[in-house]
Amino acid sequence: MTQLRSLGSAGPEVSALGLGLMSMSDFYGPADRAEGVATAHAAIEAGITLLDTGDFYGSGHNELLVREVLQSHDREQLTLSVKFGVLRDPAGGILGVDNRPEAVKNSLAQTLQRLGTDYVDVYRPARLDPAVPIEETIGAIKEMVEAGYVRHIGLSEIGAETLRRASAVHPIADLQIEYSLLSRSIEDEILPTARELGTAVTAYGVLARGLLSGRWNHQRATAKDDGRSSFPRFSGENLDRNLQLVAALGKVAEAKGVTTSQLAIGWAMAQGADIVPVVGSRRRDQLAEALGALSLELTAEDVAEIERAVPAEEVAGTRFDAEGMAMLDSEKKSGASGQAG
Repeated sequence: MTQLRSLGSAGPEVSALGLGLMSMSDFYGPADRAEGVATAHAAIEAGITLLDTGDFYGSGHNELLVREVLQSHDREQLTLSVKFGVLRDPAGGILGVDNRPEAVKNSLAQTLQRLGTDYVDVYRPARLDPAVPIEETIGAIKEMVEAGYVRHIGLSEIGAETLRRASAVHPIADLQIEYSLLSRSIEDEILPTARELGTAVTAYGVLARGLLSGRWNHQRATAKDDGRSSFPRFSGENLDRNLQLVAALGKVAEAKGVTTSQLAIGWAMAQGADIVPVVGSRRRDQLAEALGALSLELTAEDVAEIERAVPAEEVAGTRFDAEGMAMLDSEKKSGASGQAG
């Protein structure tokens, strides 16, 4: 895989697809660590250079998994994107967010130790801390850039106004935010602002946490520790409606000779060269399917057909539960309607 995209006007060149490792450690139920490591190796060998993790994924477990992977590859050829700031308790619960400058530096120190590296390529707060001005958080990361511990600064799930304020302190390489056929609200204000500021978008959730995989159905139950069990899109009438949209997308995919997943990923890639989808494959077969999207060449007519099959205004349910939505600065302006998710 030789396709490359730039993480903003000031960021590094990375593979056109990134690999998100979260589900190898947390949130979506039990995972096979050995298969996760094998999948990460396979991704790198296939040309993926962008690896995304977070210090709170499995409370350090995911970073240790990444460390194991790094030992077999050239660190300089990889771009490590790390999120921080979310507080966890020993039972795995979410306690809140801490983005104070001293917390930024403390989190980074522990991340560097767990990853076994001298620097992080892109460092970003996972959520906005309402108690800390964004200028203070970015200022602290800027100090770490100047000290050589961080190379680029990113953000996650923040709104246009916050992005502007952060960019006034230091260039923001990329904004990591959910963006898929089922989650398109960033197109209204956030994406245009990012483009104006020279900030790329690393789009996670391009398969809507499995809904757009073409394999989700009414009979598929989520495990007790699978966070999707609390997401409105995955239950009741919302799920019924959303699966109808996925079925319509599946018909378009079948006509084009690709899978539903590949078409959903291809749609995201077709939104612009500044969009880098981050796929959450935790098995090698899932990865192989995702990589197949790289060969898609969608025309404007193809994109329009896809969007007719999945109209944004017909998506049912928000992307997180009420507590999760309240943590999203990215939803504060546009509201949290079903299509905004």
